[in-house]
Amino acid sequence: MDALLPVLKSHPGPSVLLFSLLFRVVHQLLQRLPVPKVVKQNELRSWKWRNLSVSMVHSLLTGAWALTCVVVWPETLRNIHSYHTPLSYLLVCVSTGYFVQDAGDIILTGHAKASWEFLLHHALVIWCFLYTLYTQLYVAGAVIALFVEVNSVTLHLRLMLKLAGAQSSSVYQTNKLANLLTYVMFRLGTQFYLTWYIVQNYSWLDHGGYFLVSMMVMNIMMVIYFYRLLRADFFSSLSKSSVGQNGTHDKNSRKFLSD
Repeated sequence: MDALLPVLKSHPGPSVLLFSLLFRVVHQLLQRLPVPKVVKQNELRSWKWRNLSVSMVHSLLTGAWALTCVVVWPETLRNIHSYHTPLSYLLVCVSTGYFVQDAGDIILTGHAKASWEFLLHHALVIWCFLYTLYTQLYVAGAVIALFVEVNSVTLHLRLMLKLAGAQSSSVYQTNKLANLLTYVMFRLGTQFYLTWYIVQNYSWLDHGGYFLVSMMVMNIMMVIYFYRLLRADFFSSLSKSSVGQNGTHDKNSRKFLSD
């Protein structure tokens, strides 16, 4: 790791592209796994399933990785501006590669217009993470931001179960509650902690204004998605008219929380 870190730091852009290609390889390998019949029968659902499968791998990997970094190196929580370790820098590099790959998948497969919210989210993350990689500042902040991937595991599972038409299963019902809990703890909690840190230390942070604006945009998006999640999973009578037979919107390719 000590030998790898100087290479990553001296070539962050090519390193991100390399990890992006590795996630593309993962995308190809996952296509060999069995897929529910109802998913195979619809081209849109097939794409969503493939895309979410790669997202699930990223979330499982980086969510656990981010938590481990904070447990092993608690300074990560306290010194968001300048603290980082070789493993935390590598984590941000790997995760940036995923977001580049996923944005490319959405655009190149023709789903950009319907998934514009997702692309906006990715653009903000990629820009912030690239700043982190090139300046070696806010690496700890990026690690903390990846706490949201703990929730992404249950969020992706929720959508995959919907694609498979398994909303009535016990797995879906259990995951529904786990998703709500992790959304509040790891997504909203993380966003608000980072926002609080920037506001409290705004006077001396490098490019604090840019990061504050980025966080506020992300906060607004997360609150909107939380409302959509509650409406779809706990107040379904309010959204039945807009949800298809299997809980998906077949008329578009939105991957975000609209059902």
